[in-house]
Amino acid sequence: MKIKIWGCRGSLPTPGTDTIKYGGNSTCVEVRLDDGQLIIFDAGSGIRRLGKAIMKDPSTKEMYLFLTHAHWDHLMGFPFFTPIYIDSYKINVRGGPIAKKSLRGYLKQQMEAPYFPVRFDSLRAQFDFTQGDPEKREIGAAQVIPIRLIHPNGCYGFKVIENGKSFVFFTDHELDFIKDQRPKVEKLLKFCEGANLLIHDAQYTDEQYKNTKGWGHSTFNTVIDFGIEANVKKLGMFHHDPEHTDTQLEQFENEWLERVKRQDCDAECFAVKENMETVI
Repeated sequence: MKIKIWGCRGSLPTPGTDTIKYGGNSTCVEVRLDDGQLIIFDAGSGIRRLGKAIMKDPSTKEMYLFLTHAHWDHLMGFPFFTPIYIDSYKINVRGGPIAKKSLRGYLKQQMEAPYFPVRFDSLRAQFDFTQGDPEKREIGAAQVIPIRLIHPNGCYGFKVIENGKSFVFFTDHELDFIKDQRPKVEKLLKFCEGANLLIHDAQYTDEQYKNTKGWGHSTFNTVIDFGIEANVKKLGMFHHDPEHTDTQLEQFENEWLERVKRQDCDAECFAVKENMETVI
C-alpha cells in the first residue's frame, strides 16, 4: 500500500513562510491499497488538495472516508472536497464501531446555516454510512481495524492490514495520560506491534505538556519510547503544533533521532511532512 500525506498540522491550519517544509494543512492522509482502492483518513484542510488530485484521476470514482473524530481541524476541509458535489462519485463514510448516525451528523452540521452556504442535503455524490462489522472493515483484500484512543470527546485510531503489511494511524492521542497504566498501554502496544509504519500524534515537548495535560496530545519522548517498545519499523511524528516552525521541527527531528540511536534501535523515526509518500 502507498500512504501520502495531505495534511499533518494539528489544531489549526498554519499557512506561511515558517511552515513550508513540514506543511500547514490540518489532518488528511491518503492510503492507496495494492488493488488501487482509496482510503482517506480525516477531512482536515488538506483534503481540498486531495480532492483536486482525485478529479484528475479517471480511475477513482469510489472512496472510503474514515473519520477519527469530529474536532474542527479534522473536518474543516470537507465542504471544500470537490468530489462531494459530483454525482459520479461514491463516498463510503466510516468511523468507530457504532458511528453511523453521528458521522452523518458531523458532516451535516458544519454545512448548516449560518456556517456554510451549501447544505449537506444538496450534495450530489452518493454517500454510504453503513458501518458493517464493528471489529474490522474489509475493503478488498485489506482490513481496517479501529481502536479507541485517549482524547477529549473521543477519537479512534485505525490499523490497515493488506498482504502481510500494516499501517497504523494514531492522530489525537494523549499517550502520556495513561503511560503509567500498564494494561491500557499493553493493549495499544499489541495493536501496533511490528507495524511497517506507525503515524502517531506527537505535539508537545515535555515542558509544553506541563501546561497542556488533558488536551489530548502526546509528548515526543513518550511516543518514541512507545514506538520502540512496539517494535515498529517506521515511526512518523504527526499532528505538529501550530506554533512549531520548520526550524523548530528540524531541531526536534534531530533530537528524536538521537533518542532512538541511544536506545540502540533500528526503527526509522521522522517528522511527517506534507506531500510525503511512503510505500510499505
